[in-house]
This record gives sequence, structure tokens and C-alpha cells, in this order.
Amino acid sequence: MRFSQFLLGAAAVLPTLVVGQLSGKVGPLTSHATKTSKKTCNVLDYGAKADKTTDVGPPLASAHAACKSGGTVVIPSGEYAMNTWVSLTGGSAWALQLDGVIYRTGTAGGNMIFVGSTSDFELFSSTGKGAVQGNGYVLHAQGSRTGARILRLNKVTNFSVHDVVLVDAPAFHFSMDTCTNGEVYNMAIRGGDWGGLDGIDVWSNNIWIHDVMVTNKDECVTVKSPSKNILIENIYCNWSGGCALGSLGANTAISLVHYKNIYTWSSNQMMMIKSNGGSGYVEDTVFENFIGRGNAYSLDIDQYWSSMSAVDGSGVKLTNLTFKNWKGTEANGASRGPIKVMCADGAPCTDITITDFSMWTESGSKQWYSCRSAYGSGFCLKSGSGASYAATTSTVSAAPAGYTAATMKDDLKTAFGTTLSIPIPTIPTTYYPGATPYSKIAGT
Repeated sequence: MRFSQFLLGAAAVLPTLVVGQLSGKVGPLTSHATKTSKKTCNVLDYGAKADKTTDVGPPLASAHAACKSGGTVVIPSGEYAMNTWVSLTGGSAWALQLDGVIYRTGTAGGNMIFVGSTSDFELFSSTGKGAVQGNGYVLHAQGSRTGARILRLNKVTNFSVHDVVLVDAPAFHFSMDTCTNGEVYNMAIRGGDWGGLDGIDVWSNNIWIHDVMVTNKDECVTVKSPSKNILIENIYCNWSGGCALGSLGANTAISLVHYKNIYTWSSNQMMMIKSNGGSGYVEDTVFENFIGRGNAYSLDIDQYWSSMSAVDGSGVKLTNLTFKNWKGTEANGASRGPIKVMCADGAPCTDITITDFSMWTESGSKQWYSCRSAYGSGFCLKSGSGASYAATTSTVSAAPAGYTAATMKDDLKTAFGTTLSIPIPTIPTTYYPGATPYSKIAGT
């Protein structure tokens, strides 16, 4: 079990430092080696065949039933078909070792692999080559995004997911909801170039997500409500939708979230907070060390987001949010400026800080900053706090100092589209320029 502490930077208008941290240790309580020494349940012993034809679903369910009270379920190297989905619920102190590659052949919605109501759990590949190929392109080519998620965790505590690859989900790739004390790392997620194919969505408590690469055209790593004590770092959004908070609706409750070392290439945005009406709060949150290149938006707070149907309420209250050390370039600063802070008139943002922010346009020679009902320090934000105000926009035609930033060698040249099979990638060895991953990839 591991523990990582982080500081939430104080907004300049506050008199004291606001400190937040993961509320405790994250990860399994016992190692998979300990679980394996107690009991091993190999799916081959329950009828599975690595022939890419025989349905691995029922053997996986049987192996789980035999090992869920303590042990390791093993899917060894090889190629497996999955025609029926599995619900792996209950038990504790068990692990799922995915060393083979699972190929979706079924057409149902829901979740290909659902893990629920368990504790002391680990999903991993011992070789770093375990993967699930969702073959979503078969459905997407027909105009459908109504298929299954690849992986969902619900009400799981003291867990980790690492060293596995998720590819081409029919719908979402990986969601964690109502989970606690989890660690997710050393992952590659690769999906189609279409909205609605989220990478990682999390609404949970005390979760550490790090060293992950996402390719898709929707959520990269996104926090939803309710969430608290979330640390997200060393994230590579490589031709993606970008990271976000939201969509936020009624009774939003998000606090103590820290995004750090986020590299975003050719995506919809570097970071977006999105809502339309609603209620509740987002508070005590930091977004630091962001590098962007070729993205549409950079910092995009939009509480009148037109892609979301309006929700009853005067708006989600955003307070004590810090954005610091952002650099790089946006695609077209005259069309979509690098700073857009559009807060709800019924719940103006307060204590917003934007500092050490240097970005410039790749097209043209000007860019803009725009704020509405937003208070704090930096750029177009108004000082203090107060009533709502109409959007104010300032345009600049000189590049800021220090906007140049490093690139990543794996930046994709083109998207994977939605009509052809998407290849299974290897897990990257780096996710942010100059940042060393916390753990070696399994099998190296």
C-alpha cells in the first residue's frame, strides 16, 4: 500500500495556505504474491481456451467464485474471446492477473468486466502486456456508441489497477465510482476519435491516478461528482478530448483535487470545468504544470456549456482554484483563447488564481483572455468578490515570455478514426517531459 501527499496551493487573495492531502494510504492491503501463495485459479482450468473463439466469460466467472475469498485469478498469455460479460462481486483479498489479451465478441451493453463490492483488490498484468481489445470500431462504423464499457469498478476499497492496456471501447473505457483508497498507474488507453468514448472517469474518495496515457476524443482523465482527495499526475493526453471536471449538475460536491504534470497534445482542451446550471461546489483544487500543444481550448471554465442541457439551480460555486505553471501553444488563439473563465452569474467564482501562465497561438498573431462573473487574481479576473458581471475580453498580439515547452516523442500524427481496428499499444515509459514514472512497467 502506498501513500502520496500533496499541497494545494493557496490563492493569492487568501490569508493562509490551504493544505490538502490524500486522506490515507492507497492500494491493496496485501500483495498479489501473498494472494497467489494462498490460492491460484487459472481460467484454463475452468474451461477457457486461448483460441480467440471460446467465450472466456463463464470460465472467468467460475475462477472468480473459487478465488474471491482470497487468491489470484489468472488469465495467462494468449488470445481470448469474450462474448458474455462478467460481474465479479463480493469477496476480498483477491487479484485478477491479466496476462493475455481479451477480444470483445459480444454485443451487449453494460460492462465487459465489472468489479464491485470488494476490498483488498488488484487488477494487473505481470508482463505489462495484458490487454482488453474492445473492437469498438465494429459498432462505431455503424454510427453506434451504445455498447459496453470495458472496465467498471464500483464500491471497491483498497485497490490498484496497473500495467494493463484498454483499447477501443464500444463506449467508455474505465470508470471508478464510489470507490475508496485506490491507485491506478502504468496504463495505456486508446480509443476512437469520437465523443462519448471516455478514457478514465472517477467519482470517488482518496484516489491516486498517475502515469497514464489516453488517446480518444473525449475525457482523458476526468473527475465527476461526488469526489474528494483525488491526486492525478503524470498524465499524457495524446490526441484526446482532454481532462475535465464534470459535467457538473445538481448537488455537486468536489474538493481537494490536484492535477499535476499534465501533457496534452491535439485535444479539445487542456482542462475544462463544465456545467450549465446546477448547484453545490468545487473547492480547494489545484491544476499545475500543464503543457499543451495543438489543442483547441487551453484553460476552459464554461458554466454555460451549450453541449449540456441546463440543470435546475443558480450554478455550481467554484472557489479556491489555482492554475499555475502552464505553458505551450494553442491551435488558434484568435478563435479560442487560452483563458476562458465563464462563471455562473448566480454563483460567481471566487478566489481563482492564475499565475505563471504563458501560452501562445500556433496560428495567427493574437489571442484573447475572457472572464465572466469571476473573481481572484491574474489576467482578466476581477479582484475581491461581488456580484455577477458581463464577459470581459482582452486581446494581445505579443507572445508571452517563457511559453516554449518540451514535446513528447510519441505525439500522434493522426487520429485512429472510428471505422478500422485500433492497434494495441505498448505501455509508455514516460508521460510528462522530465517526470520519471513512479513504478517500472511490469515485466521490464
